[in-house]
Formats: sequence, C-alpha cells, structure tokens
Amino acid sequence: MAAAAAGGASPADKERFICIYPAYLNNKKTIAEGRRIPIDKAVENPTSTEIQDVCAAVGFNVLLEKNKMYPREWNRDVQYRGRVRIQLKQDDGNPCLPQFPTRKSVMLYAAETIPKLKTRTQKMGGSDQSLQQGEGGKKGKGKKKK
Repeated sequence: MAAAAAGGASPADKERFICIYPAYLNNKKTIAEGRRIPIDKAVENPTSTEIQDVCAAVGFNVLLEKNKMYPREWNRDVQYRGRVRIQLKQDDGNPCLPQFPTRKSVMLYAAETIPKLKTRTQKMGGSDQSLQQGEGGKKGKGKKKK
C-alpha cells in the first residue's frame, strides 16, 4: 500500500518532499537519539530556520514547518521545533540539483554550511566574551570569600 501511495504522488507534491529535522545534523545527539550523519561533520544545535536558509540559498524548493517536532526529541522547547521539507526530485524522478542526488548529500551540505552563516559567526564571538566574563565573575567571588 505504501508503494502505491508513493507511486501515485508526484515528487513535486509537497507531501513527497524529503524531511530534515535539526536532530539529524546535531552533534549533541547520538545515533539512537536521531543523528544521521557522522559526528565530526555534524553541527552544534542547528535550527530548522538555519537548515531552511542554507538549502534555499543553494536553490532548493524549501518548505519550513515550524510546529512539527521530531518524535525522538524529548525537549519541547521552541528552539528544537520545526522541520524542513525539501524537494529533492523533479516530476520525472531526476534530482532537482545534480550535486545533491540523495537526502544524505543534502544533510551533509547543510551541516557543512550552517557554521559559516553570519548569525553563527556573530553568535560565536558573543558567547566567547560572555564565557570570559562569567569566569572573571567567579574568580572575583572566590577572592571576596577569602
């Protein structure tokens, strides 16, 4: 029955787009928790919006579903919500973009590109400063106790 449903719908239908959840690319997850790419290629806590941005930038037909949750995700926070649907194949069954023939190739590309996003590079700089300030504050408190 599943084959009949898959065969009846065109790859251009939104229901036939592949789904990518942020958990697939998250280096904080284990394979059992849903990571689908090697840990050395995975990204730290990617969001569905970031995945959408990099895939749309390369030319994919992308659909963001904000309120969808990955079933194995135990954390219900907004940052872990969302999934991205991507049109991988055209009506005739050929890949939309020849450099991405499989869903795995799309996931690896997204994981490779997300750390280069402007939002990521700016956030990283900001978090380093806050870490240093936090350490300084802890040292100050220690000195006061003595």
